[in-house]
Amino acid sequence: MLSFGPTQEYLHSLSAWECSPNALRREPEAQASEPRTPNPQTRPQMAQPLAHLTDPDTPIAIVGLGYVGLPLAVEFAKHRAVIGFDINQGRIAELEAGRDSTRETSPEDLAAARHLTYTDDLDTLRPCRIFIVTVPTPVDDYKRPDLTPLIKASETVGKVLKPGDLVIYESTVYPGCTEEDCVPVLERCSGLKYFASAPPQGATHHSPLTTHHFFLGYSPERINPGDREHRLTTIKKVTSGSTPAIAAIVDALYTEIITAGTHPASSIRVAEAAKVIENTQRDLNIALMNELALIFDKLGIDTLEVLEAAGSKWNFLPFRPGLVGGHCIGVDPYYLTHKAVAIGYHPEVILAGRRINDRMGAHVAEAVVKRMLQSGIGVCNSRILVLGLAFKENCPDVRNTRVIDIIHALREYNIAVDCYDPWIDRAEAKHEYGLDCLAEPPADGTYDAVILAVAHRDFVAAGATGIRRWAKPKAILYDVKSVLPAEQVDDRL
Repeated sequence: MLSFGPTQEYLHSLSAWECSPNALRREPEAQASEPRTPNPQTRPQMAQPLAHLTDPDTPIAIVGLGYVGLPLAVEFAKHRAVIGFDINQGRIAELEAGRDSTRETSPEDLAAARHLTYTDDLDTLRPCRIFIVTVPTPVDDYKRPDLTPLIKASETVGKVLKPGDLVIYESTVYPGCTEEDCVPVLERCSGLKYFASAPPQGATHHSPLTTHHFFLGYSPERINPGDREHRLTTIKKVTSGSTPAIAAIVDALYTEIITAGTHPASSIRVAEAAKVIENTQRDLNIALMNELALIFDKLGIDTLEVLEAAGSKWNFLPFRPGLVGGHCIGVDPYYLTHKAVAIGYHPEVILAGRRINDRMGAHVAEAVVKRMLQSGIGVCNSRILVLGLAFKENCPDVRNTRVIDIIHALREYNIAVDCYDPWIDRAEAKHEYGLDCLAEPPADGTYDAVILAVAHRDFVAAGATGIRRWAKPKAILYDVKSVLPAEQVDDRL
């Protein structure tokens, strides 16, 4: 339950711009000694008091029940009523059956969410006053932001939006997207007006507060799929809102479930920018490691040995080379560069990093082929096993996986490529990439080379000996993630 002490009574009467987040966050004693007296002649009246946004009995709607939305819904539903909405009826059915195909939420966690209901029925969301949008933000085939899921989710929310409601977005976007792209959709579908302390960039005027307004919050997701240590509740949360009072309400709302604390941003645009550069920074750091790996490969130097030696200095950052895929790190930089170009700046470093990371799959394929030739193994019509298709270890997500680049590059050499990944949904792999993955572990002694592309715990536990049983006696073993002992593999990135 949210509690603001003596300030709570002012939320019923003060206009949104008169409530500062600092006032809402003061100690009760300090507030009591400095009471605020609103001037009824200078402030507009607000028929919908903000107190309804702090009512613990009002259900929250979570729109999108994927890797981000489901953990969020589960945590909130341990304390208050939550309605989880998703357009995928199959997803609703599996969650109602107590199963999560993303493996991010255990059956025990689902059972603990006693106040959570699932639906694909829009009308079910009408009682909600707070809507949290957690849909993906991919790029298209030309690396341009694809806002289709975000726009459709905004249309969904707009159809049930009421005066005084709060819409919080968690999807990763470029700075300005929430107010410039989502707000017009919400306004069009709801017939309401967006209220902020200052007009969004490009707006011609600041609409005064009336009984026909809604509010906005932005708190970017920081979920790390497959990570059992850094979970939703243990990752610090950036929060923001369209007015100081709304920002404080958004921050207090997340404080209900986030044990690591929050970081209130000064504006929605600051919070948007913070999120998109988190992943851009990581993308660039890995790009540097990948470029070093390309250089060291030509020098005949083991990259990991170099990094371990350099890492003996206290301020050397511990990044490793690898395939950069998934729905975040390999995508988000394009959102930032898109906005940069739109405002007249042409980024160089960010796009250079993307180019390097996108070529690493082809490099792995070339390295394996070179090793095969050096070992006297014929390349044409050979058979290679790729272990792992997910974009990262211990995760079933195949979206934007760069393992597919290795497979495509190998097939250009007329190599027969099989892929085995016990974590993924094979039907999804077929739908996304037209790839028929093996349903069972392959037969022993079959392959001329094996590529450990994804370091699932299953593969790491098998070790080089267990993996080599699927290969012919003189086959090549290539370790993309450098998780096996160097002396037990033929090459690694």
